[in-house]
Amino acid sequence: MDYALIGNHPAIQKIRELIALASDTDLNVLLLGETGTGKEVVARLLHSASSRKNNRFIKVNCAALPMTLLESELFGYEKGAFTGADKFKPGKFELASEGVIFLDEIGDMPLLLQAKLLEVLQSNEFSRLGGTDVVKVRTWVVASTNHVLEKDIKDGRFREDLYYRLNVIRIELPPLRERTEDIGLLVDHFVGKYRKELNIEDFSINAKLEELFKAYPWPGNIRELSSFLLRLMIGDDPALVQSEIVAGMSSEETHFFAGNPLPNRMDEVLKRETLAVAPSLKVIKARAAEEIERKAIVTALNKTAWNKREAAKILKISYKALFNKLNSLGIRRGL
Repeated sequence: MDYALIGNHPAIQKIRELIALASDTDLNVLLLGETGTGKEVVARLLHSASSRKNNRFIKVNCAALPMTLLESELFGYEKGAFTGADKFKPGKFELASEGVIFLDEIGDMPLLLQAKLLEVLQSNEFSRLGGTDVVKVRTWVVASTNHVLEKDIKDGRFREDLYYRLNVIRIELPPLRERTEDIGLLVDHFVGKYRKELNIEDFSINAKLEELFKAYPWPGNIRELSSFLLRLMIGDDPALVQSEIVAGMSSEETHFFAGNPLPNRMDEVLKRETLAVAPSLKVIKARAAEEIERKAIVTALNKTAWNKREAAKILKISYKALFNKLNSLGIRRGL
């Protein structure tokens, strides 16, 4: 999969410079930014720009597992270390030696495990769970978080010494609302990407929706923009997407965005009409999710000449799950 850092904003240019600088070192990198700003993209670009590019890039989501499972995932275990450990298993740090380990959501790592991680960063060695042998590694550590770690340190949720060990090269990713001039470039990028993936010959968004894209604050950042575009490209109703965007804007944002009056950037009459008839955001999301499922299922069925087993494979769901979806969504051939 190709990864690209899209944008001409000065902050993005600075990040490119930092990637070039950090890729020639083995210094720990800390990526900071809101959810959806592209932290994993930067981590993978660091890997691909480094001398380690032919070795492994291993991602570990520190927020996805409880402490005991996360510890065994990171450092591995010996046979018999605990109930169910019927064979030796190497950890991600070991597998990523000579490569890169990406510790995503490091701010959610439990304090007790932070202490062990600190020891590994200081000595480049550790013991597997249930073992006594010392495992030496040469792993480049890139960590990311959407937390304000300085606040977490004050609140006792993050170790200060670990913070300083990780925060050697610091890369901060700006939220999308602070670089609205890049939205057009990002739209072009994702439209091109999805056109290729979905085999769509032509696609464009209307001018009013494009203006709304520039006015919306994007709490989900680039990931949210990508999701909206994908929905539109698989056939979601542009009016529904438009109403979601307007409903997601506060009254203050409705009148002003980044210091610029909105009447010059969107059709105010359309906005008022949309707000007057729009259902609740919960209802909108439910309808949108159902419509997305419907479009994706029909697309897969059409690609396989309505071979349901093959369509289920494309959708990565079981045949039974697909059958249930066809019934619940009322999808029939020819409809």
